[in-house]
Amino acid sequence: MASHAPQLLMESLTKKNNQLEKRIPMNENIPLALEARKITKRFPGVVANNRVDFSLKKGEIHGLLGENGAGKSTLMNVIYGLYSADEGELFIDGEMVEINNPHDAIDLQIGMVHQHFMLVPVFSVTENIILGAEVMKGTTLDLNKARQDITRLSEGYGLKVDPRAIIEEIPVGVQQRVEILKALYRDANILVFDEPTAVLTPQEADDLFRIMRQLTEQGVSIVFITHKLREVMDVADRITVMRRGEVVGTTTPQEIDKRGLAEMMVGREVILEVEKDPASPAEPVLQVMNLSVNDERGMEIVHDISFEVRRGEILGIAGVQGNGQTEVVEALTGLRSPASGEFYLNGKEMPYGNPRKLIEAGLSHIPEDRQRHGLVMSYSVADNMVLCTYYESPFAKGLQRNKQAVLENAEKLIADFDVRTPGPMVHAGKLSGGNQQKVIVARELSRPVQLLLANQPTRGLDVGSIEYIHKRIIEERDNGAAVLFISAELDEIMSLADRIAVMYQGKIVSTLQVDQVTKAELGLLMAGSEV
Repeated sequence: MASHAPQLLMESLTKKNNQLEKRIPMNENIPLALEARKITKRFPGVVANNRVDFSLKKGEIHGLLGENGAGKSTLMNVIYGLYSADEGELFIDGEMVEINNPHDAIDLQIGMVHQHFMLVPVFSVTENIILGAEVMKGTTLDLNKARQDITRLSEGYGLKVDPRAIIEEIPVGVQQRVEILKALYRDANILVFDEPTAVLTPQEADDLFRIMRQLTEQGVSIVFITHKLREVMDVADRITVMRRGEVVGTTTPQEIDKRGLAEMMVGREVILEVEKDPASPAEPVLQVMNLSVNDERGMEIVHDISFEVRRGEILGIAGVQGNGQTEVVEALTGLRSPASGEFYLNGKEMPYGNPRKLIEAGLSHIPEDRQRHGLVMSYSVADNMVLCTYYESPFAKGLQRNKQAVLENAEKLIADFDVRTPGPMVHAGKLSGGNQQKVIVARELSRPVQLLLANQPTRGLDVGSIEYIHKRIIEERDNGAAVLFISAELDEIMSLADRIAVMYQGKIVSTLQVDQVTKAELGLLMAGSEV
């Protein structure tokens, strides 16, 4: 197996070019690194891929766009050997290949960062990254050498990761960084990136794009799956759009704009800008006073912060993942007991560690990790949609459940929130990641809300779903709810929030009106620089 990719990555990290170079249209005669012909994959009740054709040129960055459930991840899972196609053929470097499992894909020098992380929870960061590509010293693992290599890679990318940390003890955003490093660490000629910039500042994302481009200049080929139209327009050579399991078309950034791409994805015109009237904030709904929170090791990660969210406003919290946002949210939703501090909802002090009391007081929570904290994966969509209210009328009377009411509620929410599912009784674990998120959003926004705590609510969603969820969040604000909104996406924070609090190393370093700060200034604050 060739071993040039890690060396190229390390060399690329030393380059200091601060400007993204303009992409030059590729020569049509460049040979293909990968080709999928007429790929069809069926699941019970669903045709996930219907005779899909997809090609990746050598040295190309090929953007893959589509709505949730459009079939993008299914196609990539076929290519990576996690699924077997019912029909169709795969070619690597012009030769037909059979990929029956990920080992076959790795042997063919294909690397993939999955939307749902393929990490061993009880292993360390280092052990996960080197799994299958172990660093040996004689007959034993050389973990010290591996940690050094991973530290250099992580620092070079600005993806701060503790190589000794245990996966199950770190936030979902940091886990995503581990997956990115795992793919970049491996010796691959074809790399598939699924939403790789979700936890990066704009400056860090630009650094990653430069590295991706430097890799392609040496012949590495990249499939770049993203929902961010700006990114795919900036970095891709070609763009393929999928909708409902089929390829709608393939184009280039020179031939189309963001609106055109959005319309291809959704099948209708999409409003890309958030439309909202100025906020009319009233009295505080949430008051947080002197909150400090420890992490799993007992070390203080949130340091004595205080803030408030008023009725009729959206307070956005901006920050690179891992700066305390997750721990703040867990403390406010009863998932973690703080070291000190208190908080009030509508003037009443709230207990820690009691999610039901908080829900009954009017808290709605869209969690960061939909699979761990948002859903019971083995439950049906219908049951997941009443997790907060299953014991209340009309869903229950005493110990007697009203299954018909649960079913009717699910059918209504599936239609209202456009959840792509074969039916309400399908297990939530069978849905795509974006549709799992829609189930959570539907549940949390379908009951009376005093405080909406939305943590990365649009992560992994397509532009049509993002448009709809943004509208619903604005409606909650305009209906008098207070909204605490956490996002790593600066464009989203600046378009949705009325005020922005920036977190860095567990502290709120600045709170600003949205019209008093620029995106560049926010990025600097998120990186710990003074503006």
